[in-house]
Amino acid sequence: MTTFTVSASLTEDQAIARFEISPPLQITQACQYSNIDEAKEAPLAQQMFYLPFVKSVVLKKESIEIMRFDILKWEDVLNEVSREIESFLNSGGVAINEIQPSKKNPITIYAESTPNPGVMKFVANKKLADQIYEYKNIDETTNAPLAQKLFHFPFVKEVFIDTNYVSITKFDVSNWDEIVLEIREFLRSFLEEGNEITTAIKEKISKETAKESVVELDEISQQIIGIIEDYIKPAVAADGGNILFDSYNAENKKVQVVLQGACSGCPSSTFTLKNGIENMLKEMLPGKISSVNAING
Repeated sequence: MTTFTVSASLTEDQAIARFEISPPLQITQACQYSNIDEAKEAPLAQQMFYLPFVKSVVLKKESIEIMRFDILKWEDVLNEVSREIESFLNSGGVAINEIQPSKKNPITIYAESTPNPGVMKFVANKKLADQIYEYKNIDETTNAPLAQKLFHFPFVKEVFIDTNYVSITKFDVSNWDEIVLEIREFLRSFLEEGNEITTAIKEKISKETAKESVVELDEISQQIIGIIEDYIKPAVAADGGNILFDSYNAENKKVQVVLQGACSGCPSSTFTLKNGIENMLKEMLPGKISSVNAING
């Protein structure tokens, strides 16, 4: 067990006495207290405030400095206070109850532009969600702490969350150059602190149930879904969005899809539909597709 020794001396300010402590205390930085309530995390300082003449206490690694009230002189009590400090420490008393900082997971966030000038993709180096979440306004974010806080920024219009990124749609009143750093720092801090992305209960669908729901569709619809999942969705996700199959009309051979995230309302989405998705489906399903139309999610 460590044995502490204390030696006292007066400072230039006659109201303050310094009590050198050996070996040094386990204190990372100096702390000053003006009353016993402020010293609730510092048992040694609290002990000093039980002395009626103590006005303030400064705890340092190698000493404790005490300012007295004018009701007496230090010469009358210097040795008594030294013994009090020694007794407190040598009986197992603690100088400060150090609050251990919570361990943070190092997070990096980088911003990626998308084909939609109104949407920016913020990519994290950790998994954010097991499924896709899209929020059009703050009223939809009851079970989504991250999205809810993002809507507190006046420039955030919509929030889209995928596996490892968040796509944010902004109002036209702000430029990305003015707000990207603010959003990146917020996301980094939010994730490092271990906050929940969403508290929504994920709907669990068994493989058998999912398979049955697909089987209910006609053969062409199933093929379209397969092409979207395997070839189109990964490319769309890279641009910060998502695409979902909605319907296929066998009579007029028209396909309807739902666009989400950065793809929703994107000025170039029509070009992407006609020259990308539509052409791919026509090529892979010859004679079965006449056109592809989109609904913004």
